[in-house]
Amino acid sequence: MNTVILLLFLFAIFGVIAYVVTIFNGLVTLKNDIDKAWANIDIMLKQRHDELPKLLDVCKGYMDFERDTFQKVTQARSMYQQAVSMDQKAQADQTMTSALRGFFAVAENYPELKANNNFMQLQKRITELESQIADRREFYNDSVNTLNIRIQQMPDTFVASFMNLQPRPMFKVEEADRADVRMSFGAAQ
Repeated sequence: MNTVILLLFLFAIFGVIAYVVTIFNGLVTLKNDIDKAWANIDIMLKQRHDELPKLLDVCKGYMDFERDTFQKVTQARSMYQQAVSMDQKAQADQTMTSALRGFFAVAENYPELKANNNFMQLQKRITELESQIADRREFYNDSVNTLNIRIQQMPDTFVASFMNLQPRPMFKVEEADRADVRMSFGAAQ
């Protein structure tokens, strides 16, 4: 009888240990998925960063009077180069996205630029990169959300506190990017 109780007790202990190890491994996986997701965003930001000088060079000859637009893109690019932390890179990314939106909007006023094959290829490449960055931001936010939920749920919260895991911030859009876009189609008739 004592042997049966001892075996049941050992089986229960083994079960609890296996359960805790499973939770631990799941949280480690989520933590690493978030780091990987951010690294993938960073790679795309670097690619966009590397493509911008080519785009600016193509456009300079056509857009002589758009210094402010060039300056915003150049400042955003510089901001990315100086960014060290994840938050700084996210802020630089948001600034660059805004600057590029303005840049492409201004480029619409230059038909000869829009007809330039190099500009069209670079614009397409930057647009593709923006789309890929958006997809990766979504994956990052999904991973962060999953981790944040898990570390707040029972019994994961005990293992998470042992691992010293804290909620991670999601990638958020700036308030200016949420505002309605004003559209004008010329004077009313």
